[in-house]
Order: sequence, then C-alpha cells, then structure tokens
Amino acid sequence: MELKYLVKKAKKGDKEALLKLILQEKDNYYRLAYVYMKNQQDAEDMVQEMILSLYDNIRNLRKEESFFSWSKTILVNLCRRSLDSRKRAIPVEAVKEESLEFTGGEDRMDLDRYLGKLKENHQEIIRLRYYLDMDYNSISELLEIPPGTVKSRINTAMDKLRSAMGEENLDEQAR
Repeated sequence: MELKYLVKKAKKGDKEALLKLILQEKDNYYRLAYVYMKNQQDAEDMVQEMILSLYDNIRNLRKEESFFSWSKTILVNLCRRSLDSRKRAIPVEAVKEESLEFTGGEDRMDLDRYLGKLKENHQEIIRLRYYLDMDYNSISELLEIPPGTVKSRINTAMDKLRSAMGEENLDEQAR
C-alpha cells in the first residue's frame, strides 16, 4: 500500500517520496551495480545516474507496484551502457582488493577467474543468480528475457564452468 502511495507522489514530482523509495532498496541497488561495475566508485556512480534517470522518467512508469523491478532494469541498462562505452569489459584480474570483502574470499576469486573465461552474457547470469541470489523470474524481469532463456544460459554457463575447472585440474595433475 505504501509503495503505490509513494510512487504516485513521486510521479507528481515529490522528490521526498522518490528518495524514500530509493532508500528502501539502496543496498540492493549498490550490490547490483557492483556486480556489473566491479568497483565501489563506478557502482556508486551508476546508482546516482539511476536516481537521476528515475527522477526524469518516473512519470512513464505504468504500474506503481513495478517500481523496484523497473528501477533495477534501468540500473542494469545504465551499467551495460557504461561498460559498452568503455569498449572493454573489466578483466577479473583487475578487480581491486577492496572487492574481496564483497566477493567472499579465495573460493570466490577462483570462481571469478573461471567466470572470466565465459561469454559476457553467461558471466552476467551467473553473477545475478549466485552472487546476488536472484531467482529465475527476477533475472528474467531484470534482463528482459524469458525465464527459459535464463535457465538455459545458467545451464550452459555451469557446463562451461565445470569444463574449464576440470581441464585445469587435469593440467595440474599432468604436471
């Protein structure tokens, strides 16, 4: 009930209502941006850009109850555009030590190394599913793809990860 009320107020230009909505999910916005941008400053910049975009475009939101999925889709699109404009993906090896706190230690670093060998869309889907613990339907909404495509990409990515990990273990055993 409060969600719809705040969104309606924000659509009428109430900045405080929009701020309340954003603050409800601020940690989730940051984590989502961090998964894409891989560093604190860029993630914070993307969240700020999202806030400006929300302010400029909230009048276009049709369903008040969809505010959070709509805003997260905007954030993902901004992150993607930013990465595309750089004409490069950030290599996993370039992730600063500050990210270790977020990613969770040595095992996660190994996983990041293997993920770096996958296509970008497979990396993205694995990070959303396993780093942010998002369910298939949420990923489907966020990336604007069918749930079946989400499942397929996850299965393909997991097969490729297993293969890459297995090949490396075979190489180590051969030494």
